[in-house]
Amino acid sequence: MSTTQAVPQREDTAIQGELYMSFELGDKSWKVTTSDGHRGPSRYNVGAGDTAAVADCIRKARERCQLGPRVHSCYEAGRDGWWLHRWLIEQGVDNIVVDSSSIEVNRHARRAKTDRIDGDKLLAMLLRHHRGERVWSVVHEPTPEDEDARRTHRELARLTQERTST
Repeated sequence: MSTTQAVPQREDTAIQGELYMSFELGDKSWKVTTSDGHRGPSRYNVGAGDTAAVADCIRKARERCQLGPRVHSCYEAGRDGWWLHRWLIEQGVDNIVVDSSSIEVNRHARRAKTDRIDGDKLLAMLLRHHRGERVWSVVHEPTPEDEDARRTHRELARLTQERTST
């Protein structure tokens, strides 16, 4: 018995006039994948941390799809922390930070692993999430104080490792 529910893929299943985007965050560059749920995805490469380039991607995608102001985005929780989430919220973007271990994968088959494929998969899952499916676990934003407290511990561990390595 399968626990996955099938959702009909008709024209009216996507919410009209909204932009969806996913981020694949790397050390040196980010892959931004955008779509309105009807057209094929657009992909942009921006420098890591370049918020002006991200804002430009949003503008270009809105123009391409002739969309209104609603933007939904997601990315996997990771080393970048929460500053991007907070910046996106300030820009009026409805952002979700996803627990990477909750993303579904086919465990019986070898799968290709590229940023493009991962970005497309995140975008497809974001669309499914907004259609009402339960596809992943959302990580809740810690307070800035909690995040800073974790960083102190990480910095201490890094310094200890640096000191003991020869």
